[in-house]
Amino acid sequence: MKAAAFFLAFVSLAAFAEPAAVVRPSPLMSEPATDATKVADLPANAAVDARERRGGWRQVRTASGQEGWVKILALRYGGSAKGGDSGITQAVNVARTGSSGTQVTTGVRGLDDEKIVNAQPNPAELKKMEGFAVPAPASAEFAQRGKLQAQTVSYPK
Repeated sequence: MKAAAFFLAFVSLAAFAEPAAVVRPSPLMSEPATDATKVADLPANAAVDARERRGGWRQVRTASGQEGWVKILALRYGGSAKGGDSGITQAVNVARTGSSGTQVTTGVRGLDDEKIVNAQPNPAELKKMEGFAVPAPASAEFAQRGKLQAQTVSYPK
């Protein structure tokens, strides 16, 4: 009986926080919003525990105990043994997610053709987005390693 209670408590705690790493330098915000107060700057590869999700944000706790919110696309989740996961951690990941790996799906909701056609440029956001660009040789190497192929995408008119 005690073993079953311990196991349930362990699984509950494991589901509460998921180990992750920050992919690129990112601000740690006080709330899940771009205009919230910045708590700290997180360096690339900083280890965090990812917790609650709200929209495109994840609440995290750093190794030093700071808590705040980071955009989900700035996180890489540790779902495989490559990062030193034990067999127990992998078993918990399988029980929690149904797979031994990590899968991320993102999308855009609420934008129809009319909103896209009537969209106005935002130079400040464009400048911010340009900061995520990588050199063409690096992206070509990544595509080759992943055996990716170019595809044509038709855009709304």
